[in-house]
Amino acid sequence: MLHELLLALLGYTGDLIIDEREHSKSLGVDAPISDEPTFKLAPDISFIQPSERDLIEKITTLGFYYRELDRFSVRSRNLSWIRSANASSLASDLSKPKAEKPSPSVYRRAIANGIVEILSVYRSAVLHIEQKLLSETVPILATVTQGLNKFFVLLPPLYELVLEIERDDIRGGQLLNLLHKRCHCGVPELQTCIQRLLWHAHQVLYNQLAAWMVYGILQDQHGEFFIRRQEDKDVEHGSSHRDISEKLARMSTDDTSLTDWHLGFHIYLDMLPEYIHMRVAESILFSGKAIRVLRNPSHAFRFQDIVYHQQVPRGSQKVQGFSGRFPFLKDPFADKELIGEELLPQSEADKIETMLLELKESSEFHKRSFECAIDSIRATAASHLWQLVVVRADLNGHLKALKDYFLLAKGDFFQCFLEESRQLMRLPPRQSTAEADLMVPFQLAAIKTISEEDKYFSRVSLRIPSFGMTVKSSQVDLPKTDGNAGTALSSASSEISLDGWDGIALEYSVDWPLQLFFTPDVLSKYCRVFQYLLRLKRTQMELEKSWASVMHQDHTDFAKHRNDHVKGSVSQQGRQRSRPMWRIREHMAFLIRNLQFYIQVDVIESQWNVLQAHIQDSNDFTGLVGVHQEYLSALISQSFLDIGSLSRILDSIMKLCLQFCWNIENQESSANTSELEHIIEEFNKKSNSLYTILRSSRLVGSQRAPFLRRFLMRLNFNSFFEATAKGVLNVVRPRPTLSVLNQQ
Repeated sequence: MLHELLLALLGYTGDLIIDEREHSKSLGVDAPISDEPTFKLAPDISFIQPSERDLIEKITTLGFYYRELDRFSVRSRNLSWIRSANASSLASDLSKPKAEKPSPSVYRRAIANGIVEILSVYRSAVLHIEQKLLSETVPILATVTQGLNKFFVLLPPLYELVLEIERDDIRGGQLLNLLHKRCHCGVPELQTCIQRLLWHAHQVLYNQLAAWMVYGILQDQHGEFFIRRQEDKDVEHGSSHRDISEKLARMSTDDTSLTDWHLGFHIYLDMLPEYIHMRVAESILFSGKAIRVLRNPSHAFRFQDIVYHQQVPRGSQKVQGFSGRFPFLKDPFADKELIGEELLPQSEADKIETMLLELKESSEFHKRSFECAIDSIRATAASHLWQLVVVRADLNGHLKALKDYFLLAKGDFFQCFLEESRQLMRLPPRQSTAEADLMVPFQLAAIKTISEEDKYFSRVSLRIPSFGMTVKSSQVDLPKTDGNAGTALSSASSEISLDGWDGIALEYSVDWPLQLFFTPDVLSKYCRVFQYLLRLKRTQMELEKSWASVMHQDHTDFAKHRNDHVKGSVSQQGRQRSRPMWRIREHMAFLIRNLQFYIQVDVIESQWNVLQAHIQDSNDFTGLVGVHQEYLSALISQSFLDIGSLSRILDSIMKLCLQFCWNIENQESSANTSELEHIIEEFNKKSNSLYTILRSSRLVGSQRAPFLRRFLMRLNFNSFFEATAKGVLNVVRPRPTLSVLNQQ
């Protein structure tokens, strides 16, 4: 009987000790899986005392737990799925329901390995009990109880753990989370046991981290890692494979590393253990993506880097606070593949692997040590990525080029471009040829002002997006227009809309790996600021040209009729009538000039100096990306582009200035001044509203515009704006109109 009991302790039932669940199945009754032990003494045994029966049934529960844990281990460690995955798909496999196919899990297999270790200790204890029973002359049941007493603390909680894993299909990071919670218990033996299981599961995690953070490989066949490919996420949300492929194709056509950087991977929160902070997970994600970029340079970059190494002498690579020396190739075209190893030296990869290996070999998981190691790895990856982007790819030169062309730092070029295209922009753009029409003055301006040493100009291209609105004429009262222009002019009397040429945009071509830094979102912000600055410069130029052209005509008329006293007096009367008009033109030019000076000097130049200081002091790629984002945000916010009310007022003021210039240049001697009066009245309202909003305590006292007080001081140096704004707000003094002045 004791031997039957020992066999039952190892999961083998017989006639004396039966499994009620299997006994019910043999009788044709479908018994559900029980949460309670089903090993019982046979009911027809009558020679055992009730106290002994209770003790035996209590002991046999260990056999039930052992058998269930052993079955779980066998199922989890079954590697038949590898063979089935490599084999060709058969019709019989397709006919099977999905529920019958086991879902393999590397983490469950690791847990099963830990459970096998615990069960081996249990089997050794049972074997030791058998040896003691055989050596005793009178074997007693207390020997069994005494030898297995400690397993009553271990096996039941392990069975509950396995039952929860199988019932809820817990896998991957969720399994790590469950084990980490179970570690916190008051039983030292059970805590040690669960910690051992967690150690086995962490071996899988560290292997995945090593593959990701050392080699840039996502080793996750069963979707158990908390870092996943973006395609999996899109499929889960219902996106078709065609949409995904089109999205990736838009990002990059050649370099998969750039596609992976922007769209390739994401953090899967369902598999992220709670004891791994989100910041740490983002560091892991960044490190792996950085390693992928460093290990897979594009072919074009390899060739350029080889040529660069041939031309630049050793030791001369000092760029903005970093002095980096890279090994030079004696035979570069024969050793192209060594470029990737230079970007991430093998010694650095070995250091990363050593840090992960130390964590892997530790018997306990220490959260602080884990986070410190991840931060060190991330710093290493960010530093090498910084060397790649800033030193090798000449980031600072490209930033300077973007400042020259998108922020209008090359003022002579854009002045020449606007002058060459001025007559073209007086007509509404033709949707089919507008871009080609502008290319002529654009190239002429480049020939006149851009030197051959500027290697970045070839990356700049002019674009006019497709018009999503009705194109209005730039000039309201042009005397001669073709048919297309006449159609547009017919609606000129309606509400002021965007000028057709306001959609002029620049595109900047960047090579690998600068796409990591200059993302489409970043370039769109640059383009937004460029369009605003170009409209401002165009307005300022039109105000100057209108004054110059009218003064030239006035001097010509005066010279022609200088001997005719009658006509001279008429000319003097005309000058007297036009003085209010020139006064308001000067007000317009004063406002536009000061706004332009504020943006170009107080905003762009000051923020550029801050950016350069950070580039010199930084050697971290992510920190540099953050500083550049702050730089762009400061440009947008301090230029008031993110305040809807202010940006609308500024747009209205620029449109009114352009309409004023075109009306002045095209009016005849007997022209009606009602439209000019309306423009002047609207400008006064808008300029006063602009000044009132800018001097509000919310703007002046905030940190978003540190130089706003200077701008207001230059505008209101003689208190004219302040007095005028108060007068308009209190409706104290009406402004004189042109008609009243003409009658005087």
